[in-house]
Amino acid sequence: MASHATEEQVLYANILNKGMLVGLLALVVTFVIYGAGILSPKIPLADVQNYWVMPVSDYLKQSGIHAGWAWLGNLKYGDMLNFLPIAFLSLLTIICYVAIIPGLLRKKDTAYVVLAVIEIIVLIVAASGMLGSGGH
Repeated sequence: MASHATEEQVLYANILNKGMLVGLLALVVTFVIYGAGILSPKIPLADVQNYWVMPVSDYLKQSGIHAGWAWLGNLKYGDMLNFLPIAFLSLLTIICYVAIIPGLLRKKDTAYVVLAVIEIIVLIVAASGMLGSGGH
């Protein structure tokens, strides 16, 4: 028995696929910027291995980096610029859910609209760090 994807499933998948390609390209570009030294890093490339072995609290203290969304203030550094495409990729699911809601509303598919809205809210709250465990 063949099953067919719904319009919303196809839209979600297409956005996710295109977003993944954009995010992957951005990861490559930001890594080249970092690796080539086009932008100075917050932590010199030669010292990175010294930080890998540290517990997170020590790493943050030694590097002067703050947890959470504080990295946005450090985008002038090559190593911090790499976080931008990672954040974009993390937001893709929210973008996909937002995109399918109009189609669900047109179909009067109330249950799925409610689930999509709840999923968006949960993801935004988790990413925000409001609960003290996310956002970093």
